[in-house]
Amino acid sequence: MPSGAKNGVMTGTDLIDAVSLLDAVSPQVTGRRRDALDCLLDAAHPLAVADVARSTGLQLSTARFHLDGLVADGLADRTVEQRATPGRRRVLYAGRPERSGPRSYGLLAEMLVGLVATVATVAAPDVAVEAGRDWGRRLVRRPASTPAVDTDGALGPLLRMLDDLGFRPEERTAEGRPRLLLRHCPFREVATRHREVVCALHLGLMQGALADLDGPYELDRLQPFVTPTACLADLRPTAA
Repeated sequence: MPSGAKNGVMTGTDLIDAVSLLDAVSPQVTGRRRDALDCLLDAAHPLAVADVARSTGLQLSTARFHLDGLVADGLADRTVEQRATPGRRRVLYAGRPERSGPRSYGLLAEMLVGLVATVATVAAPDVAVEAGRDWGRRLVRRPASTPAVDTDGALGPLLRMLDDLGFRPEERTAEGRPRLLLRHCPFREVATRHREVVCALHLGLMQGALADLDGPYELDRLQPFVTPTACLADLRPTAA
């Protein structure tokens, strides 16, 4: 833990030094291709090659080359003009704002988890567990009219939810009871620094999902990082 950390929570320069400020991003775009992308993002509607060439000062062939490159990189969409009048339909390009620049969700997660741990040092795990339960009930997506899950299908919805979230769950058995190996923690970088909050959140997430399924199992315990990359979740029969 950095020397300036207090109560397991990093603040100030400790956090800045330890955490990447930017998440992994889509391919870097520079030079004239950046100009073409900015032209698309600034436009209120999709543009033709000639529009981009005129705005950026590029030759038509060069503009088309860069626009097609942006499409290949997932930074722009290419469509064909819809028109009711006769004539050749133009190929149009539109930028994708959600892919146009870096994101800092990792840093945001650190800041929010740090905030929880700071304002509720003693109660932070309880707050996180309850928040996880609420999200677990939402994410498992069982309609209210669906009957309780039977023993054979008890873990399917939970496994699908965890897989959708990136945990890469694997069902196992220990002492005759179900056990889930969570092969990947999608919040590992944050969890290793704020285990008391993040792991409590995941504990509640599974508790809430299992409670919403109203099946034969409930979560007994979560063992964080039994290996450097994996956690174990032990289940038990639901109390009568």
